[in-house]
Amino acid sequence: MADTKSGTKLIAPNKKARHDYFVMETYEAGIELFGTEVKSIRRGQVNLKDSYCFVEKGELFVSGMHISPYEQGNIFNKDPMRIRRLLMHKKEINKLLGLVTQQGLTLVPLSMYFRSSRVKLEIGLCKGKKLYDKRDTEAKKQAGRDIERAMKSRGHDDY
Repeated sequence: MADTKSGTKLIAPNKKARHDYFVMETYEAGIELFGTEVKSIRRGQVNLKDSYCFVEKGELFVSGMHISPYEQGNIFNKDPMRIRRLLMHKKEINKLLGLVTQQGLTLVPLSMYFRSSRVKLEIGLCKGKKLYDKRDTEAKKQAGRDIERAMKSRGHDDY
């Protein structure tokens, strides 16, 4: 999943976030990492499943993101579940803080990728889905699969 035009390479998507939340807006943030963490990320040993972002003292942080320890890292390895600081402009952080506190939205990491040798995190400003919204999404997916299956059985392979 490399996009050679813009120089991005996807490392880890957060599929669960799109299932559990409506994504209103997306933002790009840098992430403060140590050397052994970057080496582990290059191997794809990242899990964004239960992670979330929060603002504290005017800075943006991500919690719950798991980066496995680098095997050859010995004493330089950090805690895999440590809270990591995200790098964004102060104006953007203040805007996000206002939206999160006033409208009850959540900041959720959607994906992690390399952009020209720098690790970036795509953050979504999200609103939680109710159970019936999730069911509705699954019903639409199932209906699409049923239509596709019916078209193929009738000889319309190009659908």
